[in-house]
Amino acid sequence: MSKNKVVIFGYGNHGKFIAKGLQNDGFDITIIESDKKFYKDAKADNFKKIFLIDVLKDDELKKVDFDVFEQLVCVMDDEHLNVFLTLSLRSLFKDSYILSISDSLNVTKKLKMAGADKVIDLYEVSANKIYNILDRPVATRLLEGFVGSQDGIVFKEMVIPEGSFLDGQMADDVDFSKYDILLVGMIDKEIGHSFFFVTTGIEHKLDSGDTIVCIGLKDKLEDFSEEIKKTESKI
Repeated sequence: MSKNKVVIFGYGNHGKFIAKGLQNDGFDITIIESDKKFYKDAKADNFKKIFLIDVLKDDELKKVDFDVFEQLVCVMDDEHLNVFLTLSLRSLFKDSYILSISDSLNVTKKLKMAGADKVIDLYEVSANKIYNILDRPVATRLLEGFVGSQDGIVFKEMVIPEGSFLDGQMADDVDFSKYDILLVGMIDKEIGHSFFFVTTGIEHKLDSGDTIVCIGLKDKLEDFSEEIKKTESKI
């Protein structure tokens, strides 16, 4: 399985931006659509690996070898279709990693029950952005500076290694801005495998084995990835 091979179900309002962003970051993207218009849009945007498939039919899904992909990303515009697709994929491809998007708490619950490994709640993202503007103006200005420069801005997941200077620190006590990056969220292994945004108001202690997600220039993120391997650093 190649680590940069991703299949995206849906090239609508959300899918096209996700697909373009991942392609720009060097991912090998395959797009699957049920809608002929969105299928044509993907072709017009010069994606080469595109399949027009009725995702409601298991026989058609089975024709694609999903085992070669690292992630199956369900971003169909129709939330009910997204839930059904997630359920079908989990039933057909039990070992695949499935990521889905949601626009409501109710849909989020359905997607998790359907077998999604990770669900990104779009309302939670929006709510946290508003919270960030109100409660963390410094972090917001830093983020706006990143977005304004555009070129080279990426997200990066990093696992905190044993012996890292981050081990045992409270997330709010670490000045990530001094590294020219911004902490977006984390997966706290003590709590479970859920992703938490740093703006949720819950204090998190960083431990070795936890996964942190940061945004910034690619080279700055790479530098910080090396920095967290050190046992001491200026917080």
